[in-house]
Amino acid sequence: MEQAANYKIEQFRQRYIGYQLMADALLAGGTALILGSLLYELLPAQAIWLAILIFLLVIGLLAALRRPWNTTVATVCSFLDFSYPELEESSALVIKPTGNLNLLERLQVSKVEQALNHITAPPPQFTQRLKKAAWLFLLALALSAAVLKIGEMMHFANNILSGPYETGTKSNLPPEKILPQIDGVSLKISPPAYTGKATRTQDKFTIEAEEGAVVTWNISTNIAVKNVWLIFNEREKLPLNGTNATDWKAQRLISRSGFYQVSIDGKLSDLYQVQVVKDALPVIRIKTPKQYTHIDAGEAPRVTISSTVTDDYGINNAQIFATIAKGSGESVKFKDTTFSFNASFSQHGKQYNLQRTIDLPKLNMEPGDELYFYIQAQDTHQQKTRTDVLIVSIQDTAQLLSMDGLVAAANIKPEYFRSQRQIILDTERLLKEKDTISVASFKTRSNDIGTDQKMLRLRYGKFLGDEDESGTEGDDNAELGKAENFGDAKMVMDAYTDKHDNAEDATFLEPTVKAQLKATLNEMWKAELRLRLYKPQEALPFEYKALRLLKDLQQKSRSFVAKTSYNPPPLKPEKRLSGDLTKIGSPVNQLTMKAATDRFETLKKAAAILEQSKHQALTAADKRTLQLAGQQLAVQASAQPGVYLKAVSAIRRILATNKPVQATDRMTVEKAIQKSLPTSKTIPSSAATNADMGLAQRYYKNLNR
Repeated sequence: MEQAANYKIEQFRQRYIGYQLMADALLAGGTALILGSLLYELLPAQAIWLAILIFLLVIGLLAALRRPWNTTVATVCSFLDFSYPELEESSALVIKPTGNLNLLERLQVSKVEQALNHITAPPPQFTQRLKKAAWLFLLALALSAAVLKIGEMMHFANNILSGPYETGTKSNLPPEKILPQIDGVSLKISPPAYTGKATRTQDKFTIEAEEGAVVTWNISTNIAVKNVWLIFNEREKLPLNGTNATDWKAQRLISRSGFYQVSIDGKLSDLYQVQVVKDALPVIRIKTPKQYTHIDAGEAPRVTISSTVTDDYGINNAQIFATIAKGSGESVKFKDTTFSFNASFSQHGKQYNLQRTIDLPKLNMEPGDELYFYIQAQDTHQQKTRTDVLIVSIQDTAQLLSMDGLVAAANIKPEYFRSQRQIILDTERLLKEKDTISVASFKTRSNDIGTDQKMLRLRYGKFLGDEDESGTEGDDNAELGKAENFGDAKMVMDAYTDKHDNAEDATFLEPTVKAQLKATLNEMWKAELRLRLYKPQEALPFEYKALRLLKDLQQKSRSFVAKTSYNPPPLKPEKRLSGDLTKIGSPVNQLTMKAATDRFETLKKAAAILEQSKHQALTAADKRTLQLAGQQLAVQASAQPGVYLKAVSAIRRILATNKPVQATDRMTVEKAIQKSLPTSKTIPSSAATNADMGLAQRYYKNLNR
């Protein structure tokens, strides 16, 4: 009995060790799944072996740290005592030698052995860690599946973006049907040199080639034939030269999409698609600068041009074309110049990140001058793309500080403009006298100029409804302290609230003027901040920009009315009030309107004939109409073979047989006709009335009685 109890406790110990090892394996498996799915996106070939290596490393690390095989029998007994009260915390007595037990312990051992016989399930602590590891493994499995799915979707999207002509071209076509006389075909496609692609071969008639590629056909027949032709778009014929009666060869430059057929001794094959991949234009994206850039006083007179140029086959060159405008009015002069980027295009890469810094003083540009430039890129196919024109101007401080136009025009706020001008003059004078005055005097004058800037900012803030920053209360508020005014809500509201809803207090500025005025206050605030920090050199650009914005506001407030004059023709007194209307004739306009011919009439008739073919056979007139419709679809198939080529083949099968029209061919042609027809415009019409057998009308008559 004692040996059976010891054996059962040992079984519990081995089971505990097994559970811990299984938990470590699940944790290692979950870690390997997540890391393996991430590595699959980078190294798909080695991802499986790396995942196995990660599993082995993690499980080895966990086992070395936890060492479940070192679990003793005493530990298992403690788990048993904690989980099963019937053992009376005496399971450890079973593993002691019998000779070391007293009488009471022997009696207790007999009770414990009987209790152990009734215990079949291990303690819950044994499987607690295993359950957590199982949930973590399931979570890792779901995460790895999501990562792989997202990666697959990203690869699919990249394939669509990188090769828009490779999807939906061959997969939408049925298997090629070739003439029984043809034993084999080999097409060699030689892309043009600008693509940088190698020559490739295929054993299919369907062609998908780059624009300007040279295609060579090598057709072998199983019998001797006399003539082999290639018919392109039902118009052009290309004869094949035969080295013998069974081997034929031809070559053609492919420049546009369409379809073609193989003719062997007058027998025509099925229609084969020719899809041309056109070379896309280079794409230029400008990062810096903005469309319009102003360089204010104090800012570095240079501009950094940063852009990204991409192309599907490669970039050959990229340049900056600039025009410098000097002077103003009739004395303006222009000078053209060209800048190159500091990059080599000899490798003809598909993407370049280009950057060039232009120093404006080196171009002899002065305040008031403007620089107009654009970027032009050229790909390996000699196709060019250019951006919009960007403008960089250097602010003319002399013109900005001048009082021209302020006294002659409508001077709405002249003292405000002169105040900002005076702040700039004081700041420049302070910077000029910086080396001749003390540090304390310099800081005091800088702080005083900042105070003047603050007062000017608050004065302009009134136009936007900003609050006063003084924080003082008026004398009228003393009335609130009187006893007779206690609880007067109206007086309290009048004293401490802002009446923004009053028409007298509201601002009547246009949204654009308010936005520019807010930008002006923002520049004033930046200038004031730097003046308070004793940095007048940094405040000067913001002061100039605030003055420029203010001057623009005044220019916008002007209104100009051109002087007009009217010189009426001289009157003839002898004809006044005579009533002679003989020389006045009524104008007669005659216009003959002809009804415009509907070029889609044949396609509409063909659609109706196909719909009627479900119930009746085609007549000779119906086949003639379908033949004309097939010619129109063939013209569209030459431009879009992937859309209309199936319909052309289907309509030919319909015309070639006298049997009832197949449902698949009819649906294919009808879909192509629907795509060809223009969308009909919705015409307004009266609402349709329900057929109520005149009940509503009789009810209305009864109401009128």
